[in-house]
Amino acid sequence: MIKEILKGIIIGVANIIPGVSGGTLAVSMGIYSKIIGSITNMFKDFKNSIKTLLPYGIGMILGIGIFSFVITFLFEKFPIPTNFLFIGLILGGIPIIYNGMKSKKIDILHIVLFIIFASIVIFMGSSKTGDTSSTSIILNFTEVIKLFLIGVVAAATMVIPGVSGSMMLTLLGYYQPITGTIKEFIKALLSFNMDSILNSIGILLPFGIGVIIGIIAIAKLIEYLLKKCPSYVFASILGLIIASPVAILYQTSFNSVEIPIMMLSIVTLAVGIIVSLKLGKDN
Repeated sequence: MIKEILKGIIIGVANIIPGVSGGTLAVSMGIYSKIIGSITNMFKDFKNSIKTLLPYGIGMILGIGIFSFVITFLFEKFPIPTNFLFIGLILGGIPIIYNGMKSKKIDILHIVLFIIFASIVIFMGSSKTGDTSSTSIILNFTEVIKLFLIGVVAAATMVIPGVSGSMMLTLLGYYQPITGTIKEFIKALLSFNMDSILNSIGILLPFGIGVIIGIIAIAKLIEYLLKKCPSYVFASILGLIIASPVAILYQTSFNSVEIPIMMLSIVTLAVGIIVSLKLGKDN
């Protein structure tokens, strides 16, 4: 239970960082197929699906809620070591992903899919996501529908390994409003500010419903593909994941890098790899 919650926390934290994919880390820790299967079988086997998803869900909520404050501090003060930590978490899961390729015989389609999906991640990573301009949210019917649709799109990208849902929110101009609303909601709960709580719910509820629907829809598609052509799916995922560190490094500023920072980055990289390998066992 504790191990599953820890994995959920890592996925939750990853999902709030532009350029880092929660789906990638789920695959790296060997729980991606389990989560996808539980989501798609929710209505067929509700009890077991909830039993499987609950600890990961608790962890994700904790990761998003608590670490939305911590991760902001780390990226402001230690951006390079923090990025290297996530790169380590990704790299540590590559052996697990490779083992998922049931077909050991590599053909031209495996290679083509690998290159295509790796290129997608590198292209997205090289897109300008550093713009801090964002869309302000004024609640009305049109905005509620827009929040719902953005939730669907963000969720679909969150589930796909190698693609960052938070990066998609950034490109759409909704990353800061959504993460800011989450922070305000937590502060309002702690201070029992009902006006702020209700306003936050008005924003987060349609977005959250969209996220749920988006996750269910894309999960069914991925489960179908895993059944029909698993080795090709894993070749695509491998391309997405191996390219992810490149995308993260592309968005990392290395101006005026000092030796202590690089040494710390090497340590966080190693820690990330070790944690990923450890969490990926026994799945």
